[in-house]
Amino acid sequence: MNKIYVVHCWEGTKDDGWYPWLDKKISDNENKVFRFNMPDTANPKIDSWVSELDKQVNQLDEHTFFVGHSIGCQTIMRYLEMKDTKKIGGILFVAPWLDLLPEAVSDEESYNTAIPWLNTPINFKKIKSIAPKITCIFSDDDYFVSLAQEKKFKELLGAKTLIVKEKGHISAEDGIEELEDIYNALFNIINR
Repeated sequence: MNKIYVVHCWEGTKDDGWYPWLDKKISDNENKVFRFNMPDTANPKIDSWVSELDKQVNQLDEHTFFVGHSIGCQTIMRYLEMKDTKKIGGILFVAPWLDLLPEAVSDEESYNTAIPWLNTPINFKKIKSIAPKITCIFSDDDYFVSLAQEKKFKELLGAKTLIVKEKGHISAEDGIEELEDIYNALFNIINR
């Protein structure tokens, strides 16, 4: 049985946007999806988000997959870099970032929340070694994440990347309730 853990975005919940749709679409006798709410989602902190993910995941192996959205992608990377595991099944990142556009941190509260996520280093080499299959989806008009991030994820994680057209931050706020590209990318990671 494959276990797929979905980590939502900043200010998100497990039931926002495309998460329930993806759960319903991919869940079957071989794939079980785990969706859960992260703590203090309006003010995400690395330690509490990584701890929550650690509580949710009961086994890390080739049948473990992760789907992250926005800050959820960072949470997954920061979780994996601290785990002692040889290999996982793979990762799908949707609108991931290591840097943010000024619009994302235009107010003091957002800026202060984002700073630790932007400035705390990540061990990409370790993540790459335990996750041989990583795919990232970016939107060409994301108002928080520049397309320059695509190159970074390719270089740092050897990720396969896909750019979708006019989907914003690929979130509930953009009206994205379903997106076949997300399902197809995850399906390919699981079955590749």
